Amino acid sequence: MTRARAILGGVWEFVVGDDWRTAVGVAVALGVTALAAAADVAAWWIMPLAVLAILAASLRRAARGASRRG
Repeated sequence: MTRARAILGGVWEFVVGDDWRTAVGVAVALGVTALAAAADVAAWWIMPLAVLAILAASLRRAARGASRRG
């Protein structure tokens, strides 16, 4: 059981890392892309826009945190 727990902990740390909001954003974007593709809508553009939005939000949070520290 401890080996499985260690593996799951490692996967969690790899996927989520330091920012759980980014991981949730990517999961939501993948879900939206899958729903659009299932509805026969061109879904190629969803992930690039999502990546830009998620990156911008992450950078904004990091900059806000840096300005509070220093």
